[in-house]
Amino acid sequence: MSLPSSCPGPRISRREMIQAGAVSYFGLNLPRLLKADESRKSTASAAHADACILIYLNGGPSHLDMWDLKPDAPPEIRGEFKPIPTSVPGVFFGEHLPKFARQMHRCTLIRSAHHSVNNAHAAAVYCALTGHDRGEIGGGARPDDYPAIGSVVGMHRPPQNAVVPHVMLPYVTKEGAGGPPQPGFYGGWLGKPRDPLIILRDPNAADFALPELALGPDIDPTRFDARKLLAAKLGSPATDRTLQDADGIRVKAYDLLTSQAMREAVRIDREPAKVRDSYGRNIYGQSVLLARRMIEAGTRVACISWAPDANATWDTHGNNFTKLKGELLPQLDSAVSTLLDDLSDRGMLERTLVVVMGDFGRTPKINTSGGGRDHWNFCYSLVMAGGGMKAGYVHGASDKIGAKPSRNPVTPADVVATVYNCLGVPHDLELRDRLQRPFTLVPWGSPISEIIA
Repeated sequence: MSLPSSCPGPRISRREMIQAGAVSYFGLNLPRLLKADESRKSTASAAHADACILIYLNGGPSHLDMWDLKPDAPPEIRGEFKPIPTSVPGVFFGEHLPKFARQMHRCTLIRSAHHSVNNAHAAAVYCALTGHDRGEIGGGARPDDYPAIGSVVGMHRPPQNAVVPHVMLPYVTKEGAGGPPQPGFYGGWLGKPRDPLIILRDPNAADFALPELALGPDIDPTRFDARKLLAAKLGSPATDRTLQDADGIRVKAYDLLTSQAMREAVRIDREPAKVRDSYGRNIYGQSVLLARRMIEAGTRVACISWAPDANATWDTHGNNFTKLKGELLPQLDSAVSTLLDDLSDRGMLERTLVVVMGDFGRTPKINTSGGGRDHWNFCYSLVMAGGGMKAGYVHGASDKIGAKPSRNPVTPADVVATVYNCLGVPHDLELRDRLQRPFTLVPWGSPISEIIA
């Protein structure tokens, strides 16, 4: 229901009236709600992108064997792979990314990223995903962590449809097998209601489904709606943080169970077999496809964490070339190249930011304990495409052995600030935690203006 058109002032929808009642719990009033709504509309119009697919190569992909080969370096540096031309003259990828190489004309390649973390994966992951470099302070996710990109974007620019704003799949990546969940993927001090929807089932499985998103066969939808209304009437303003979180999670659960858009988005079996094959019939390729479906349904940020634990995939201390050639690079090649084609064909690439990155790079010198490369935080590469990025552009460069940036160095804070900028979120936005303490989102990063179209 809306106000009659003859009434002066802005028109207020039924949803906004409900929001006004909800936010009154937190000391806001209707004028402030309207002002916030106008701010959101202004933000949306200024944004380069409406959504982001973040393909996170958990463990640290080897820049020297993928995006920044050094063919003139000594054998112990250059490794086994040969460079191949991309769709941008003068830019080369590794030979096992042939499809990805043909997409370079759509991408920005950054070859000069660096940070301070060289040991703990958790600390490097947290730095890469939030822009907050706290050195070698590792350990699992904590309630006082800075929030994930998806948590912030979902709050600042909530979806227009009844879908979750932020999804993570296909793993809760552990800090080593059996270790705690890595930080950087969750709501942190914004509270658990800002955590992503986590999809842990394998989208490549023949019986893939999310029964959690459907009402049970013994639950009548009308009675369910009545229960939801009764719960809302019996509820009271929560002052305890735990109760507030529980309230937010309950609301999210109700919304998920009544969202037709969500149920349709996860029906990956409705994709043509040819499309599914092109993404790759493996857990990661199908996760990227599912991410596209979620974004298409209205989700703001979908994050693929490419490892069950930090040491399982891209952490190639041993057998670097065998693992990259035989498994990791072919899977990545198919998934990313198909995603970019798919988004372009659907008219979505211009408003969808795609980011492919990891914790750090790998050592220039191949180790002697199994032909691997070890952690290397001093210089690494990442790729961004769509959603406001320059097309066919290389930013920065590394030195002759890929050890240090030689031109235009950037930090994770700069990368994260750029992502926020493209998604219409000011990188210096002041947010408040559940205790109303102020925090600046990315205080020491700046959007990389040279890579923004």
